[in-house]
Amino acid sequence: MDNFLNIFVISDSVGETGELIAKAAVKQFESSNFRIKRFPYHNSVEQIGPILDLAAKYEKSIIFYTNVVDETRTFIKNRAKELNLHIVDVMGQPMAEIEKIFGYPPLREPGLIRRLDENYFKKVEAIEFAVKYDDGKDPRGARKADICLVGISRTSKTPLSMYLANKFYKVANIPLVPEVGVPKEVFEKDVDRVIGLICRPEKLITIREERLKSLGLSSGARYANFDRIREELEYSKKIMEEIGCIVIDVTDKAIEETAEIILEHIKRKGL
Repeated sequence: MDNFLNIFVISDSVGETGELIAKAAVKQFESSNFRIKRFPYHNSVEQIGPILDLAAKYEKSIIFYTNVVDETRTFIKNRAKELNLHIVDVMGQPMAEIEKIFGYPPLREPGLIRRLDENYFKKVEAIEFAVKYDDGKDPRGARKADICLVGISRTSKTPLSMYLANKFYKVANIPLVPEVGVPKEVFEKDVDRVIGLICRPEKLITIREERLKSLGLSSGARYANFDRIREELEYSKKIMEEIGCIVIDVTDKAIEETAEIILEHIKRKGL
């Protein structure tokens, strides 16, 4: 047999952790005379047995394993002892010490950290979607979205989109303006995924005046005119009626409260 150190990484998940630790350890010996073979998603005795037998054929070999299920962990320990193999239980001592502190046993579920990573990337994807399809920038987003918000300006469409994105939902929002036609994608959307947002005109005037001030503009602009706001609201209600979507009055509601109503609606519809 050759003079290489053969490192076998066995995992009931991806095995990245075991491989990283194996590399970090062997690099301390300033040697390139090693090779690593990773065996991901090996969570049964039938899968693991042949790997241990193979490792035993080499003069220099070591097993790094990150398995968390008791049955496979016990098998690896016992079989490695029979074959006189060197093994490193990557998860064993850390879990044992944390168990002593918490006072209860670990879940022993493979791939939990991977699932956390997947949730992170799913959230990032949803946030990027909300930014890309905010305020009707691209009406095609309505077709792709999990949820499509429609309403006139300052009815909380954007903050709601971002809040729901943090709950892993891809949200597009479409402004309703009397002088601008509603994109056909909104009418083609599953009506249960379209959410209409309205607000009392008195509240909208206050919000829009503050918005104008923040932009250094006069509060007397048509944007904050009471009659104009009523006109926009009537138009939006007409459009929402045509769509047949659920309508939520956000006047006295926090973003979290409105979001909860939307999520409850989505859940009730089985979406």
